[in-house]
Amino acid sequence: MAGKVKLTVACGDYEIVRALKEGAVEANGLELVMLTDMGPRERHWRMARRAEFDVCEANVGAYFMERDQGAALASEASGQRGNSIVRVPLTAIPVFLHRRFRHGFLFINAAAGIRAPKDLIGKKVGGTNFQPASNIWMRGILQDEYGLPHRQVTWVVERSEDVAFTPPKDLRIEMIAPGKKLDLMLAEGEIPAMLSPELPRLFRAGDKRIVRLFPDYKDLELAYFRRTGIFPIMHVTTIKQEIVDKFPWVPTNLTKAFEAAKAIAYRRIANPRVVPLAWVRTALEEQEEMLGRDPWAYGLTPANRKNLETVLRYTFEQGMISKMLPLDALFADTDLGDASGSDGI
Repeated sequence: MAGKVKLTVACGDYEIVRALKEGAVEANGLELVMLTDMGPRERHWRMARRAEFDVCEANVGAYFMERDQGAALASEASGQRGNSIVRVPLTAIPVFLHRRFRHGFLFINAAAGIRAPKDLIGKKVGGTNFQPASNIWMRGILQDEYGLPHRQVTWVVERSEDVAFTPPKDLRIEMIAPGKKLDLMLAEGEIPAMLSPELPRLFRAGDKRIVRLFPDYKDLELAYFRRTGIFPIMHVTTIKQEIVDKFPWVPTNLTKAFEAAKAIAYRRIANPRVVPLAWVRTALEEQEEMLGRDPWAYGLTPANRKNLETVLRYTFEQGMISKMLPLDALFADTDLGDASGSDGI
């Protein structure tokens, strides 16, 4: 590894990064220390508050906020050390490790009488915290597609935000009382609805008091994709600006390595002996027919630009950034353009 630039890379333990983690793919000129044992909340918090990693998969909205504020915030150190703020400038490479459709993550109390999103006007809606990319996307979709203005809802949260911000005066955010849980509040009818990045605990346990507002969510998500071309980007891959300034070649080499790892993942999951699902090949063929051969495409392709510009607009409209930022200024130039994803897929 002599002469190579050593970088810590914090990201999810995804199939599309397995080849990097296991060393089957190497990034030219780089020694990557892959840190994949953290959940998204821990990873985002540690990067946003302490800037612990050189490269980090991060909430797309939080990244826009950090850039809008001028730097990534690594806020309050805890314990006896007192409070401090460290500012570490970031950029990003156009590698999007996590995407997910979100219509299936709006839950309601079965007895609340909520039949359509507009029924939530003037109501309280839970949501872990305000900033998760999943919630940014779904609030935007609910406003754009279903006529539910996000500022006509009181957003009830259970934890603090990763990136500090001052909500606009007409944006209503309330913190629940200590010891309360949003999924229990939903089940007991204390709140009528909840946006959740993941499936709520009681829903997973089979609690019939919690149901999806959109039980036919897959059909709606597919219709949304066919209408907009958007498979929502949840996370971007951030990198400390000081690394790019010192080694301008790093973003391109790093992006190429992620691309090569993804190509191996696609080939691997196409083997029905690898994935323990009876109809895995059927699912893969269905996905290719509906979403194309590379749904996880990297690079600032036209489709990805529309995707990112949409969530950027949502982040602005929801009061988390002060202005619309130029998309090209938010990403390092990796020289890949719209050629990303064309090889080995």
